[in-house]
Amino acid sequence: MLVASRSTPIAADRSVPGLIVKIGDYPLHHGGVGAIRSLGRLGIPMYAITEDRWTPAAVSRYLRGGFVWRTTGTERPGELVEGLLRIGREIGRPAVLVPTDEEAAVLIAEHAGELSGSFLFPPVEPELPRRLASKQGLHELCVEHGVPSPEALFPASFEEIEEFAERARFPLVAKNREAFERRRKPAVHGTTRIRGPRELLQLARGWGPSPGVILQEYLPREQAEDWIVHAYFDAECTPLAMFTGVKVRSWPPHAGMTANAYVVDNPELADMTAQFIKQIGFCGIVDLDWRFDRRDGRYKLLDFNPRMGAQFRLFESEAGIDVVRAQHLDLTGRRVPEGEQPAGRRFIVENIDLPALAAYRRSGYSTPHAPPRPTGTELAWLARDDMKPFFTMLARFVRPGVRHLWQMWRSRRAAASTAG
Repeated sequence: MLVASRSTPIAADRSVPGLIVKIGDYPLHHGGVGAIRSLGRLGIPMYAITEDRWTPAAVSRYLRGGFVWRTTGTERPGELVEGLLRIGREIGRPAVLVPTDEEAAVLIAEHAGELSGSFLFPPVEPELPRRLASKQGLHELCVEHGVPSPEALFPASFEEIEEFAERARFPLVAKNREAFERRRKPAVHGTTRIRGPRELLQLARGWGPSPGVILQEYLPREQAEDWIVHAYFDAECTPLAMFTGVKVRSWPPHAGMTANAYVVDNPELADMTAQFIKQIGFCGIVDLDWRFDRRDGRYKLLDFNPRMGAQFRLFESEAGIDVVRAQHLDLTGRRVPEGEQPAGRRFIVENIDLPALAAYRRSGYSTPHAPPRPTGTELAWLARDDMKPFFTMLARFVRPGVRHLWQMWRSRRAAASTAG
């Protein structure tokens, strides 16, 4: 592969702006800030939907304009589409959409006909993002195409859970079945590890007559390693940017957002991802979570996010291309320069990596493929050319961060007493 020089300018179309689209109230989102910086540094006018005027994204020097629109994820699709169209009219020219969550990705795909005149986005099949964002839909696609994934049960009633509890192997993991239902009526708060039958039945009594959960095989962290793949696929399902890396820490531990990760070459995983994408016919940005199970030597697909991942800035090729830049170039008819990924690059999310580090030291978990030292580091929040988002994050993080740690401590104590 011909590698372009990092000093070679990227020929972006600066007449086409970008719009960061988010649905839901999560102001401390470093992925949106990263996208604003990534395209803004190329001279592309950047706009964003924000919860208020004082989110980290809203104060970035690279933001041309912010649209304060506090959504919850429970609105009617028509209301959300009309809101996007109103923003499009204010921008005054077609903008490349960059969704930061599943709800936004699903909305854009399912209402492409209404949005296409005002915005640019990949021509993905309308029903595909919703199916991929669904734990059940993803599991069915994996089975259909022979992609390894953890064993899973999608219970239809409490009685089915009772029967399952008698024969299940514990611990196991519970997740919300439909990602876009998490804001309306979440059954669990994120990925939840369940230690035994008693704990499972106690939780299940609160899930109602039609449990919106997936009960999934637990892959022991002592015998596993977490990998991530970020890529951009064009309308022909051809990867124009493909990156692989290993996750060192996440928060909450082993189940949450990436807190620390490294770029590590993994051709096998890249090939598996490219083949799966081709089979299902997806185009656009993807963020995939794989877990390598040392017990059987297989990579198992845990999550498929049909949009930009919050940690996407871990990956930038030697030609200066990340997945957000690749999408903008492709959708505006520009060539995406080829370039290898610089192995050993590290990504740190400052506000969550410190508590994650303490938790991982106690757990004994290790990441054999992580390099002994980084070749370079990308920080999620702190950037010399754009300092305000970092200080705004600090100001907004302290109280909710302490509250979150307190809630986690209480829930662990409660779970331990229940399991006992």
